[in-house]
Amino acid sequence: MLARTLLLPTRRTLFSIPILRKTTFPILAHSIHTPALASCRPTIQSTSILSRFEGLRISAPSGLAQQQRGMKVRSSVKKLCEGCKSVRRKKGKYVYIICSKNPKHKQRDRICGL
Repeated sequence: MLARTLLLPTRRTLFSIPILRKTTFPILAHSIHTPALASCRPTIQSTSILSRFEGLRISAPSGLAQQQRGMKVRSSVKKLCEGCKSVRRKKGKYVYIICSKNPKHKQRDRICGL
């Protein structure tokens, strides 16, 4: 069944026999995939597409060469390596973990420490 459906378009183009009908309209024995229709298709020039996107390039600022990471907000913070140290900031309201070795270790305590 699958082979029949796959070969049906090929069979139609290879073995096309004009069918005689009693109509006044002319019968076209051409396939849909003829080169005549391909020449009627509009073409897009690649230079026009590239010229449209020339002004959209984003240049990175020279001062920011490395991505700045945010802090992980947790209910309980912990030191993850030897470079991590705990710091109290915002009038002792929050406990922060600052790491000098790995910037991914930055954390902030979510619960207020009163």
